[in-house]
Amino acid sequence: MNLHIQNGRLIDPANRLDTHQDLFIADGKIVGVGSAPAGFSAGRVIDARGLVVAPGLIDLAARLREPGFEYKATLESEMDAAMAGGITSLAIPPDTDPVLDEPGLVEMLCYRAKKLNRAHVYPVGALTIGLKGLQLSEMAELVEAGCVAFSQANVPIVDTRVLYRAMLYAATFGFRLWLQPIDPHLSRGGVAHDGEVASRLGLPGIPAAAETVALYTYLQLARLTGARLHITRLSSADSLDHIEQARRDGVDVTCDVAAHALHLSDMDIGYFNPHCHVIPPLRSQRDRAALSKAVAEGRINAICSDHTPVDDDAKQAPFSESEPGNTGLELLLPLTLKWAGEHGLPLLDALARITSDAAKIAGIAKGGHLSVGARADVCVFDPEAYQLITRSLLKSQGKNTPFLGLELPGKVRYTLVEGSLMYEAAA
Repeated sequence: MNLHIQNGRLIDPANRLDTHQDLFIADGKIVGVGSAPAGFSAGRVIDARGLVVAPGLIDLAARLREPGFEYKATLESEMDAAMAGGITSLAIPPDTDPVLDEPGLVEMLCYRAKKLNRAHVYPVGALTIGLKGLQLSEMAELVEAGCVAFSQANVPIVDTRVLYRAMLYAATFGFRLWLQPIDPHLSRGGVAHDGEVASRLGLPGIPAAAETVALYTYLQLARLTGARLHITRLSSADSLDHIEQARRDGVDVTCDVAAHALHLSDMDIGYFNPHCHVIPPLRSQRDRAALSKAVAEGRINAICSDHTPVDDDAKQAPFSESEPGNTGLELLLPLTLKWAGEHGLPLLDALARITSDAAKIAGIAKGGHLSVGARADVCVFDPEAYQLITRSLLKSQGKNTPFLGLELPGKVRYTLVEGSLMYEAAA
């Protein structure tokens, strides 16, 4: 169906466009911006008056729980959540069961996702077999199967020599490594930021040094090997200095931060709130402020949801025994808008962190922008509408989030994937 989206505020960060223009879609692609191509006839007209028309959002970290953890969530439930959140492209960490370390598993996941005909899925392959940190995976074959990068999720490699070999191999073929900096020894047994709150509550801590020590190692090995790095889910202020220095030294390194880390600190744990049990842990107010400022300045390249649906039983345990993670797909846009409003950041720059900038990191050329000829992945939302976050509102199978009961800005009205209207909010 040909679509005509009219009267909307079109924001396209990739082309630095923020203007009131119509958008014309045919055969799954954008065929006109501002004016219709010759002979265009719309099968449906969407009136976007008062709404923002933006590229479909791109999430760099979303666990869909398939294969292996279907009791926590399914591809279908989480795809529905992605559509409701305006997210049209998802990068999937490799810590499924079984781990995404074989081409057949990656192909099966891509096939299942394509059959659902919703968001585009971009698997991140396991860097080592079984994420055990001992033997390198067949990276070249995994790329052919559909992997866009390689990661250990949040399972660090203990043997630095294995990591060095992995970086050499990846650098040879130009593969990007997505690494979460966690020192296996300093983080062992910890569940919260090693600070006053953890001490007061008697919770075992994870010091910020667990991140910076691992990060320093990653960056130093990248200097030696020429590997391309993406550092996932930064949590501490001190890490920013290491990354800035590495960039000055010529290291190809990008980084992202989880949306919840821009709004929450270890103080939000309160009286053992298990919704605030996440990895990496919520750190100090100083860290939160530094990360938030760094995203606004572009030193942190992207914002991700770190979507990790957890079933109720796993969250209703004592804090230290609860399972880390929370739902985030439907909150990525609202939390980004809230953060942008607090910093007085233009929507053009804020949306870049979850569209065009994220697309560059994942190597998505067809999405993340509204250029003529681009894939018609579009998110239409009301930036002024506030929603009360409730369990019934969330389409994700995981209903656990520290933002329950809060009103957040931004309501997705329409989500289009390759020109097909996949989500339309109730009037």
